[in-house]
Amino acid sequence: MKSYISATVFSQRETVGGHFLIVLKVPSSFKESLPGQFVMVRVKSCNHPFLSRPFSIYSVYSHGKNTFLEILYKVVGKGTEVFSRLREGDILNILGPLGKGFDLPSECDKIVLIAGGVGIAPLSFLAEYCEKDSNHAEIICYMGAGNLEALVGMDRINGICSVVKISTDDGSWGHPGSVTELFGRDMELYLGNDSRIYSCGPNPMLRSLHQLLRDQHVACQVSLEERMACGIGACLGCVVKTKSDGLVRVCKEGPVFDINSIEFSDHNG
Repeated sequence: MKSYISATVFSQRETVGGHFLIVLKVPSSFKESLPGQFVMVRVKSCNHPFLSRPFSIYSVYSHGKNTFLEILYKVVGKGTEVFSRLREGDILNILGPLGKGFDLPSECDKIVLIAGGVGIAPLSFLAEYCEKDSNHAEIICYMGAGNLEALVGMDRINGICSVVKISTDDGSWGHPGSVTELFGRDMELYLGNDSRIYSCGPNPMLRSLHQLLRDQHVACQVSLEERMACGIGACLGCVVKTKSDGLVRVCKEGPVFDINSIEFSDHNG
C-alpha cells in the first residue's frame, strides 16, 4: 500500500482571482502518473487540524534529474487557504498517484474535452498526453466558468487544442450560458465512433451533459469531483451510486467513470 511521502514546494503563484498553480518537487515514481489520477496532500506543521485534500494532477514532467508535479486549484475554504500560503522550500506530505484515470483514446479522429472551472486540470493533463502519444486526433476543448475572472488554465489549453470554445454564465466572455449549452450546439459533430468525449466539472454540469448524451452513440468518460478523506477507499466517504455496481468509491473505483454508469439523479455531490 502506498504511504505519504515528503514533497517540496518549488513554486506557487496566483493565476486568476482565487486560483493558484503550485509546482511540487516529487520522487521520480510520479512520472508514472496518468491523466485523471489524483493526489492527496496535507500540510506539515500546521497550527490547526488539516485533513488531507484531493487534487487532480495538472501535469507531471522531468527537468534534469528532478520530477515536478503541478496542481491547479481554487481556494474554497480554510484548508485550501492554508495551502495557498505555501512558498518555495516548504515541505508537505503527498500520497499518490491514486485512482483510476481516463481510458486513453485510440483510433479516433476527435478528442473532445468539456471542462467546468478547475475541471480543466485533469483534462489539460489528458490533452498533453494525447498530443504526445495519440494517433494525431484533433483535440477540441469547451471551457466554462461563472465569469471571465474565473476562467483558469486557458494559456496552456490554447497551446494544445486546435479549437477552444468558451462560455461564461454571466456572458462576460464567449457564449452567455453554460458550457453544456455551448457543447450542445455542436454535439452532432461528435456523434459516432470517430470521437471520444472527456469531461470534468461540478456535478450539475455533468448531470446536464448526461442528459444531452443519454440517447446518443458516443463514448464519454467523466471525472467526478468529490470530497475525500483518505483517498484509498477505507473511509467510504466518497461513494456514488452506479447503475450496475451499486455504491462505489470515487477514490478507488474512480474518479473516472463512463458517464452512462452513474446514477446522476441520486448523486448530489
